[in-house]
Amino acid sequence: MFNYILRRLMIALPSLLGISVVLFTVLALAPGDPFEELATNPSVPPEVRLALRVQFGLDDPVHVRYWAWLTSMLQGNWGFSFVSRIDVDQLIVQRLPTTLIVIGLSQLLAILVALPVGVLAAVKPYSWFDRIASTLAFIGFSLPTFFTGVMFILFFSIYLGWLPFVYRADISSTGWQFWWDHFKQSIMPITVLGLFQGASMMRYVRSAVLDVIRLDYVTTARSKGLNEKAVVIKHVVRNALIPVVTLVALQMPAVFGGAIVTEQIFRIPGIGSLLIDAILRNDTPVIMAVTFVFSCLVIFFNLIADLLYGWLDPRISFR
Repeated sequence: MFNYILRRLMIALPSLLGISVVLFTVLALAPGDPFEELATNPSVPPEVRLALRVQFGLDDPVHVRYWAWLTSMLQGNWGFSFVSRIDVDQLIVQRLPTTLIVIGLSQLLAILVALPVGVLAAVKPYSWFDRIASTLAFIGFSLPTFFTGVMFILFFSIYLGWLPFVYRADISSTGWQFWWDHFKQSIMPITVLGLFQGASMMRYVRSAVLDVIRLDYVTTARSKGLNEKAVVIKHVVRNALIPVVTLVALQMPAVFGGAIVTEQIFRIPGIGSLLIDAILRNDTPVIMAVTFVFSCLVIFFNLIADLLYGWLDPRISFR
């Protein structure tokens, strides 16, 4: 398995290099300038603005700037934020854990909801449970996260007053109260993302289980005297999860995109809100670093999916 992981990482390097070239070129050719505010500030002399542009190489050709960025990145220097006045890697380290916690727990919630509901709907197709679950799933992935997020805020925060609608990073409580306050303010964003992903995942689980449950080896397992629960769990669900794992891996870009919107709604100090703020202020080093981190995370989750294939289906070997 180690050799397989090493080969996959070697394959991922050209992909990351190509992604970085496209991202850097698009950002370099996009309109806007990180020093636009300095140009409209009469207290900043023109020679200071020119010196800053020369220092950061903003007037160099695109390929020269990209090579300088790539060599600095390989040396661990991710750039300098023009707005926050600190290193980009420090900004990402501060914000990334919050985003990963929200996304990770939302995906866990989606799996815990979609897996049992999808399996039960497939085991009893066209029953009342299947019809109700399918209807709720259609409603769930038809509603965008910014709509459900606002609805959650109106109902649980404004009307009932149960949950805070603004995520606070500066919680002053200590001990168990500190963890409870953090969990309490994370309930709504995790639920919004988790139910949105779980709705579409449930339909895929149902479809995959329906395809597998009709196969000959499942009929053979029943003929051997195994009860229905053992047949479904041991012989159906495990093989049916392979396309679901593929779906989860391919949906990771959409998950991060939904996290960006959700972070803006609930004011979560994550990497998504950092990206939006950097785009609004033309902070190109931060935009480049954050989008590149997103690309690395997507490739990482695809690698995890490939490893899960071998665990779910012993016929798949890591060669």
